[in-house]
Amino acid sequence: GDRVPAGHPLRRVKDMADAALAALSPTFDAMYSGTGRPSIPPEQLLKSCLLMAFYSVRSERLFCEQLDYNLLFRWFLDMGMEDASFDHSTFSQNRDRLLEHDVARRFFMAVMGQAQSAGLTSSEHFSVDGSLIEAWASLKSFRPKDEKDDKQEPPDDKGNPTVNFHGQKRGNATHASTTDPEAKLARKGNGKEARLAYSLNGVMENRNGLLVDLAVMPADGFAERDAAVMMLEGLKSRNERASVGADKGYDTADFVADCRRMGVTPHIAQTTDTRRRSAIDRRTTRPAGYALSQRIRKRIEEVWGWMKTVGGFRKTRFKGRERTELAAYLVGAA
Repeated sequence: GDRVPAGHPLRRVKDMADAALAALSPTFDAMYSGTGRPSIPPEQLLKSCLLMAFYSVRSERLFCEQLDYNLLFRWFLDMGMEDASFDHSTFSQNRDRLLEHDVARRFFMAVMGQAQSAGLTSSEHFSVDGSLIEAWASLKSFRPKDEKDDKQEPPDDKGNPTVNFHGQKRGNATHASTTDPEAKLARKGNGKEARLAYSLNGVMENRNGLLVDLAVMPADGFAERDAAVMMLEGLKSRNERASVGADKGYDTADFVADCRRMGVTPHIAQTTDTRRRSAIDRRTTRPAGYALSQRIRKRIEEVWGWMKTVGGFRKTRFKGRERTELAAYLVGAA
């Protein structure tokens, strides 16, 4: 610990992480009540995931290698100089238990709770947005749902077979990935390439731009609005009004109606699509708060930018929505 500078930002992070993990200690005891504590405590594995996000470590195998000689990592994990490094397979062995007890979400909420207690978050003004996270599946795995294995010819290369998709129409209704069936074919906009992806959705509070909730959903075109309604219902206080800023993708009659039902003022950018009318009228756009929400809502793009670049979450390393969401909560907590 003496080798870590007194002003190093990880010192404050360590205090916050340890406080959040201490609150989860009863959950960890319940997770291993029948087998006893594992050789590597879940607290260390969760803090390892934070380090991987902070230092852009691209894989658990590489992290375990760096842990052998990185004194900063060992100090953060409360390991001694002579303690053996982890085995990368330990992460995957413990992932199912973390999922079963909803540990990643509860850890994220514990960290967010510290920001609330410190008065750093707003309870009235929020912003919502969604982003696509590329799935751990190749487009070559996107095959017809009724395809029979016995009719396929042996591939010329089992690892990377030649595939010709020209002239074929492929969509989520008729095709599915054989690698990750929960991933959906999606694209960011007109003229953009389609990729197998998940929809990452988040709510940001507007005071300091902190992420206060997130959810990973199938990228089916409705996920962003459905997730926003679900998260706002959980965040909004019963007796006080709130506002939510959003881009024009949220300008639909259903979403605006859901916001008004919850007592949330929809500060949503008006659609530029000439084929339909905006669900937002001048009663909403006239007050000064609307323009303020529109300016601040763009900060959530900085959250996605950090998670995708520094946090390494542009593409998930896991198959399935649940495991991808677990990773999202840990990167989001970081």
